[in-house]
Amino acid sequence: MTEPKTRHLSAAELIAVVLDDGSFSSWDQPVVDPDPDEAYRLDLAKARQKSGSDESVLTGEGLIRGRRVAIVVSEFAFLAGSIGLSAADRIVDAIERATRDGLPVLAGPASGGTRMQEGTLAFLSMVKITAAVRAHREAGHPYLVYLRHPTTGGVMASWGSLGHVTVAEPGALLGFLGPRVYEALYGKKFPENVQVAENLFNQGLIDAVVPPEQLPEIVDRALTILTGTATTPVAVPATMQVRPVPTGAWASIQISRNPRRPDLRQLLAYGAHDVLPLNGTGEGENDPGLMLAMARFGQQSCIVLGHIRPRPSRDTTMGPGSLREARRGMRLAEELGLPLLTVIDTAGAALSKESEEGGMAGEIARSLHELIGLRSASVSVLLGQGAGGGALALLPADRTIAAQHSWLSPLPPEGASAIVHRTTEFAPAMSEAQGVNVASLFAKGIVDHIVDERPDAAEEGRAFCQRMAAAIEYELSTLASVPVDELLTRRVSKFRAMGRRT
Repeated sequence: MTEPKTRHLSAAELIAVVLDDGSFSSWDQPVVDPDPDEAYRLDLAKARQKSGSDESVLTGEGLIRGRRVAIVVSEFAFLAGSIGLSAADRIVDAIERATRDGLPVLAGPASGGTRMQEGTLAFLSMVKITAAVRAHREAGHPYLVYLRHPTTGGVMASWGSLGHVTVAEPGALLGFLGPRVYEALYGKKFPENVQVAENLFNQGLIDAVVPPEQLPEIVDRALTILTGTATTPVAVPATMQVRPVPTGAWASIQISRNPRRPDLRQLLAYGAHDVLPLNGTGEGENDPGLMLAMARFGQQSCIVLGHIRPRPSRDTTMGPGSLREARRGMRLAEELGLPLLTVIDTAGAALSKESEEGGMAGEIARSLHELIGLRSASVSVLLGQGAGGGALALLPADRTIAAQHSWLSPLPPEGASAIVHRTTEFAPAMSEAQGVNVASLFAKGIVDHIVDERPDAAEEGRAFCQRMAAAIEYELSTLASVPVDELLTRRVSKFRAMGRRT
């Protein structure tokens, strides 16, 4: 028995599902066709009759959960959603209008690419569409993409792949080269289950796969984070008065290694609001060692990136792809004008052939390069373990918060002992001698704010995460009013002064 064919929404139907009832207002002006030959003239006439639309895209504005949003949606029934010169001009005009009006854009492509009947000029129109998207993003306005079935060719290779957040329709065919073209060119079928939304998610190319009826919730959550940062002062939390306790470095290290200790996932679950997980680099990598998300702590929105603690059934040691994903988060923070929160909790970066060939050392260097010059406020959190370059790569920030039993070391203490003593037996002594615990880090000006554990975060996960969240909200709020150039000067001076002897 064959499965029933899935019906995909038209442009008008998608608009009706996504926007608040009755809120859509069209921006479309009558199209001016190029000088078509008779065959193309008939194609256009048939497309208009079949689709009920005058072109392959509809544009306008409406409300999503009461929030004003510009919308650009493909109509696939019009010549397979192909983009000719008139459609391209309509898209550019809509994006430029949204930029002038300061509106976020939701793009919903469903297209076979550029229009073959209009040749090279239609093909080159992807450049001006991309330029409009770039200007919109550079102005700091959100550009959100919902990839629909199917999206291929020049559309996928331009305005379909430039979202700050990109989600896709379940089962959607998504790719550069359409499978029918591939078969015609190469005389064989394209491999199955490659150009589908779910596989793109697994490869770190898109952020989520959601049906159309869930799209309003996703858009609303994203825009709440991206446009909802408060400027009112936040009360000073009690943790600002916390001072180091006389716990030895080795004792803290052992406490930090408790598998029941809360990690970034629990911190977001218990301490943040409107969390929107992102997925992968957007460039074909999805490293399980790092989590990237948008979130709010209290009324303070931010981009969050941090280590994920390994689970027994899955190796989540941080590989070089983690830092490429982290740099995606750094770019988002700068472009959207949001602060960056980095969360450090790692036993060390991956030590493997794959890690070396993936350029781990270079990725650490590039992460440091981006963070020290980040044109956005930044807060780093030492949540648990902080070993080696994997920890260092996320550390530089304007302010650093530390959990009471977190630590920071050039290597796990066992590794330091092996280097100095050729055995791991001296790990406890090495950790004390190196001053890796919070008391030493606070004394040296590396840590600015300590969140106490009562007496161990593993025994009070929710309460600990809520205290940490309050500390994060406070630090983000204190940085919100500081000009970026001043933050950069302070940040560089802070790290330049560490360890200097006068």
